[in-house]
Amino acid sequence: MSSRAAVLFDLDGTLVDTERDNVESVVLALRRWHIELDGAERHFVVGHSWNEIYAMLRRRGLQVGMDEVIARAVEEKRQLLAHKGYQPLPGARDAVKRLGRRADLAVVSGASRVEVHEAVAGLGMLGDFRVLLGAEDYRKGKPDPEPYLTAMRLLGVAADTCIVVEDAEPGILAGRAAGAHVVAVRAANYLGYDQSAAHVVLDTLVEMTDELCDRLLGQTTTIAAG
Repeated sequence: MSSRAAVLFDLDGTLVDTERDNVESVVLALRRWHIELDGAERHFVVGHSWNEIYAMLRRRGLQVGMDEVIARAVEEKRQLLAHKGYQPLPGARDAVKRLGRRADLAVVSGASRVEVHEAVAGLGMLGDFRVLLGAEDYRKGKPDPEPYLTAMRLLGVAADTCIVVEDAEPGILAGRAAGAHVVAVRAANYLGYDQSAAHVVLDTLVEMTDELCDRLLGQTTTIAAG
């Protein structure tokens, strides 16, 4: 195992302000198959992976494959973001650049691989992450720990040297279940997800300091080691 620390970032609602666009893209895509999501189903889309979203849609009677649904939603999202582009959340760029000099970084998302790649590229951060994970890279999505455990395995790091950064409750619970130190960020938690299971809750990533990371990791490792 590497002695370096690792910081595993959720993507939508944590690094980039796209939670509402994600929900809207799914809603618009499903209208092609005459399915209208209710409030609870729209809420479910936030924080869950395509694997769990597709399982929910199958229960609604959707007959087409997941790849086709994702492809349609990707096109809808591209149109939604065509003018405004991908907007980083406060402190995201600085946190990624600064922490990346001292730790291994990964994105662990419930979005599809295409959506993850386009969002990270849109933020200008493709070179900052060693690992990018989307829904196709694991079987069970958040709150199951598998997404974060997969990232740890690919990075070659132990759970107690990892900090997970999240906005939604499913991801917070996944990070805890994986054995990581979990930081929740309020900035884009527009649905008011319960973040109390995190070790620390911040208003924005501006507060994601080296000192905070060192305190979370304790004696296990230090994020400030060059």
